[in-house]
Amino acid sequence: MTTTSSNRIVINTTINGEPIEFLADMRDSLLEALRERIGLRGAKEGCNNGNCGACSVMLNGRLVNSCCVMAAEIEGAEVTTIEGVASAEGLHPVQQAFLEEAALQCGICTPGFIVATKALLDEHPHPTEEEARFWLAGNLCRCTGYDKIIRAVLSAADTMAK
Repeated sequence: MTTTSSNRIVINTTINGEPIEFLADMRDSLLEALRERIGLRGAKEGCNNGNCGACSVMLNGRLVNSCCVMAAEIEGAEVTTIEGVASAEGLHPVQQAFLEEAALQCGICTPGFIVATKALLDEHPHPTEEEARFWLAGNLCRCTGYDKIIRAVLSAADTMAK
């Protein structure tokens, strides 16, 4: 990481499997850097204080609220955003399950829920309903209620187990 004369920093990192170098303001959060500097707008700003989960991303394999991480902290790190969940072959099973179970409406919370669900299933491939609800407690939805989301999580777990 290099600092420029205008209080901007050069950050070298890997996002969604691709190495990238970009300029960020010293005060940028990871969410701001993703959306405004890099152009990845999948992570959403819901509360900007870590309470809603709409901005969830994976940082070095760990689920984080990108609004609470400084962009400078990702120097040399690996970040996975919602844009990195699907593959060239198609949707990830979590994304497919969210579609099939109608576990989305306005879309503000959906990227965060999908990233968080993927993180859950990477760590616990066969969660119980209670474990899924506990894991996703940091993600808020104001539209659908949570039953469809939990059904999607459990459906994705079943699909991925096959």
